[in-house]
Amino acid sequence: MKKFAFIGIAVVLVATYALFTFSTDPKVTEEPENPTTITNQTYLPQLPDTLSFAGENVPLERIDVREAFEREMITNTFWHSNLILIMKRSARYFPVIEPILRECGVPDDFKYLCVAESSLMPTVKSPAGAVGLWQILETTGRELGLEINDEVDQRYDIQMSTRAACKYLLRARENNNWSWTLLAASYNAGLNRVAKNTSQQHQTNYYDTLWGDETGRYVFRILAFKTIMSDVRTYGFMLEEKDLYQPYEYEEIVVNQGIEDIAQWAIDHGTTYKAIKTLNPWLRKNKLTNARGKEYKILVAKL
Repeated sequence: MKKFAFIGIAVVLVATYALFTFSTDPKVTEEPENPTTITNQTYLPQLPDTLSFAGENVPLERIDVREAFEREMITNTFWHSNLILIMKRSARYFPVIEPILRECGVPDDFKYLCVAESSLMPTVKSPAGAVGLWQILETTGRELGLEINDEVDQRYDIQMSTRAACKYLLRARENNNWSWTLLAASYNAGLNRVAKNTSQQHQTNYYDTLWGDETGRYVFRILAFKTIMSDVRTYGFMLEEKDLYQPYEYEEIVVNQGIEDIAQWAIDHGTTYKAIKTLNPWLRKNKLTNARGKEYKILVAKL
């Protein structure tokens, strides 16, 4: 009995010592030297003091406008994978888009609308059936003069679709006398929706008009892309020239006859079917019927 009592006392003494030792260990009880130190810091993206779209002022002094813009800045600045790929693609496609915008008299800022539409992916297709860099619907494409059938879909042609987008914007501006900002909104909402909203609300300014969530964010998303891509290092993207996707080097071959087998045609011209389809995604089949003697420009390069 005494033996068990002795063991019990020993256990109590050991437990008491352990409790005292661990409770007084300075590594456990003392506050850290600098309790406010934070690792993995995240900073809000810096907003510019002034901002414009197509030469039109963005009223950042207004609370609603500033917060809507900040939302898109935060969303897109921290979507790193998407934005890095967009920046890499922009070096390949902006040199094609910019001269056409300039030639047609459309402000350069509309290239960022193209970014918002497709993330600069030439073959992307939306659930609604809009395709290409400018996300043009089939009916709209035909109205704008694009050829669309089983073998040819010029909505995928970067140059022709850019010209079609310019045609849409210029025609809408002439018919409605809207600002460029409202025209950008119409690219998302449609002409009828913009006309209805502005008429019902007695407004002519995008920033004074109540929109649905998608169109209400649309212009601000464009503005976020413009802000970030115009000053990438300020927003933490350290891309070098070597990191960017360079424009394709190619020659144009004018075709005014049908091609029965595009894969063989590619081999005959020193390239591959894959390379032809990559540079000419508007060719939808492995053949090109040309009964009416149209002229097509096929870009040929070795990738």
